[in-house]
Parts: sequence; C-alpha cells; structure tokens
Amino acid sequence: MASIGERASLKILHEKPFGLFLDGGELGEILLPHREIPHGSCIGEYLDVFLYLDSEDRQVATLITPKVMPGHFARLKCVAVTAVGAFLDWGLPKDLLVPFREQKVRMEVGRNYLVHVHLDSVTGRILASTRIARHLDLTPPAFRLGQAVDLIIFGKTDLGYKAIVNGSHSGLIFANDVFQELQPGEALKGYIAAIRSDGKIDLSLHAAGRAKVDDLETRILAELAARGGFWSLGDHSSAAEIHEEFGVSKRTFKQATGALWKKRRITIEEKGIRLNAEG
Repeated sequence: MASIGERASLKILHEKPFGLFLDGGELGEILLPHREIPHGSCIGEYLDVFLYLDSEDRQVATLITPKVMPGHFARLKCVAVTAVGAFLDWGLPKDLLVPFREQKVRMEVGRNYLVHVHLDSVTGRILASTRIARHLDLTPPAFRLGQAVDLIIFGKTDLGYKAIVNGSHSGLIFANDVFQELQPGEALKGYIAAIRSDGKIDLSLHAAGRAKVDDLETRILAELAARGGFWSLGDHSSAAEIHEEFGVSKRTFKQATGALWKKRRITIEEKGIRLNAEG
C-alpha cells in the first residue's frame, strides 16, 4: 500500500500536460510532475517513486530518492529560515521543514545540522527535528558485547561523546577512548563495550581483545602491500606515531606485529617491518 514518506511501485493511469497520474490506492491519484516523466513511459506501466507533500500539501510523487528517508538520522544543510521554521536541503524539489518547536537551537542558513526525519502524526507532513533524544529507542537494547555497530555523533559531555547506535539507541564513547575531535553528525564505526543494568550503552572505537588485534593485523598487511612491502613503522616507533597511524596503543601494535611474525606473514627488522613473499 502506498504511504507518504515511503517508496512504492505505482501504476501509470493517465497523462495530463502537467504530468502523469499514478494509482496511489487509498491515497487516490498521485501526480508525477512533467519534468520527471521518464522517456518512453506508457500508460499501464509501473514506476518506482517516493511519495511526499508539495508546498501546498498536495500528494506528489518523485523518482528521486531523498538524502535521508523518514525514520532515519542525517546531517543536512540549512538553506532557508522563514516565519514557520528552517528548511533543509534533502535532495527533493521541496526543501525539508524543521518547525521552530523542533529546533533545539535556532538554525542558521549555510550551517549543517544533525536531524531526525519523521512523518508528523498530526499534519501528515514529513518534518525534521534537531531534538535527537526524542527520537531514540528507549527499550532495552539487544546488542552483543563486542558487536560492531554504526555510530553517528550527536553530542558531547564531560564524560565523552554521545552517539546514535545503529540508528536507534544512544550510547557513550568515553573521552579517554577518543584521540581526535569528533563533530555532530560524524559517522564512524564502533563496538559495544558494555551494556549496563540500567540499559545504558558504553561504546568503543576499537574492537576489544583478540578481535581488536585480528582487525589490526589485516590493516597492517593491507598497508604493507600498499607501500610496496616495507614500512618504517616498528618497535622503534613512538607510541604517538603508532596511534597517529592506527589509533591504537603501542602495546596493541606490538601484539599484532608479533602475531604476524609468528604466522610468517612479516619480518621484523631494525628499521621497520617487511611483508614476506607468502604474506
């Protein structure tokens, strides 16, 4: 069934000078504007379209996929501020509205903001909100310890950085696990470090234990291959140099290179490490 804020495959019913009318089922006939009609389209064919409301709240279809679908988070640029709120560029002809009530701080043209996009239950319009916490899942998470997850940074506290975990829950990356400044809206990979009794999630940017070393081994081999088989990084390198390259401690780096040496994948030399022929 066709719904506003979703993609659907709809049948072409008839054509008018201003566009094609598609069968929206319970929504009735939906216009695909003339500027978007695919060459060679015929009555009776089906088109894959996204449905939304135009500036006059009329149902309209588009072949374009927006930069973010309703129910998800994204970092978007503010392109206008009017008496009703701010408008963001989300890739469609009609910009995305962020009402003033959904702005945690007043938005400014030209700046990028992390928002949650959703279908408003009262107006039926697709809106965005910078009040991220309102749209996070508060039910107990089903994540596993050590599980790799996708993160989006959305705030900073004295303890560290708050991140959206797999587009649903909130977690915390402690400050002592971060060695670079993270920005709101920045997307990165992370791991579940702990799930507390109160449901709060601790995150890490590095895989724990053996998984962390295994991941580093793969990265070292790839870097050696890219450098022609030799790298001047090694036991003689400072902890700062190693962290700059891999974001890990010198101890973890030595664990990984030691494991690769035992597997005969590399040779550890005085001035660096070398990829073995069979590596």
